[in-house]
Amino acid sequence: MSDDRSFVAEAATSILQDHSTPETVRRVEHRGWNEELWSVLAESGFTTISVPETAGGSGGDIADACVVIKAVGQFAAAVPVVETALLAGWALAAAGLELPIGPATTGVGQSADTTELRKTAQGWRLSGRLHRVPWAHQAERLVLIVPVDGVDHVVSVRAPELEILPGRNLAGETRDTVVFDDVPAEAVAPAPPGVSVEALRLRGALGRAVATAGALARVADLTVQYTAAREQFGRPLARFQAVQRHIVRIAERTQAAGMAADTAALNADPDPDFFDVAAAKIIAGESGSTAAAAAHQAHGAIGMTKEYELGQLTRRLWTWRDEFGSESYWSRLLGQQVVMDGASELWPRLSTGRVPHGSTRSQA
Repeated sequence: MSDDRSFVAEAATSILQDHSTPETVRRVEHRGWNEELWSVLAESGFTTISVPETAGGSGGDIADACVVIKAVGQFAAAVPVVETALLAGWALAAAGLELPIGPATTGVGQSADTTELRKTAQGWRLSGRLHRVPWAHQAERLVLIVPVDGVDHVVSVRAPELEILPGRNLAGETRDTVVFDDVPAEAVAPAPPGVSVEALRLRGALGRAVATAGALARVADLTVQYTAAREQFGRPLARFQAVQRHIVRIAERTQAAGMAADTAALNADPDPDFFDVAAAKIIAGESGSTAAAAAHQAHGAIGMTKEYELGQLTRRLWTWRDEFGSESYWSRLLGQQVVMDGASELWPRLSTGRVPHGSTRSQA
């Protein structure tokens, strides 16, 4: 990690330690997000990191943003950093549209989603319905990519003007249904090359994989600490072979998810690579489920109580695995791409990470 990135990691971690304690996470779950933490992160420039300064962001690259996102996952922080920086902020900046001052979010292709954008004498109007939109209730802007006559357009809509039906994920984080009833679009611009729904989903998957890696690191620390301190039959739980197997399994999955997420983040220059992100999301999802089960086994009943931090993390591991595409979704796409590229491209991809010639998904 570079010196600058290490500084970002230390600064973000310091803020999250103070403003996203386990007690704070419990307290803010009924609100769906941590508004106080968001304000502190925004003042420090972390909520628009990776968005160019020329577009009103904080600058830096995707790897810098992922350092912050990993810390967000580690502290189970309920804030829309992924949605504001990696998704909505990126799309608005790429299209030359103004960034909002506050949080922003986007809807990315749920199967039941419908959107229609049309131009009238009064301007652009948007109709439709989106499901499970992250942080819609708290967002200042909702950013979408909508096709018009076969051409994708980046659309910015003022969230307060929308009908928002509240919803939550398993971790208590806001996931709302948004209804557009012929509402005015604040700004519309043709999407530049590379800006698409698929690219948004890829970036969202990267964000969730990185956050999962952060949460797994904290789960591993908690399990080691608890099994070392808790005694049974006169010796620490960590001395029992059955418990040691759980600890080893958690450590293995934490390292695998961390390596995959770090690789995808560091190679996202200037944009995420399909193969890297697909692999990271698959590994993160599988690792999250395996490690969560092992951690709860090692902790016993205390791991299921609201007063203990583990449940806050494992509920996020269980829910993040399905957001922006599950393991089966990304496994299917990855397999299809390998087949499309042909046998001759498989070994170069595995051994050098080279993007295959003619690959379309890897350029998303």
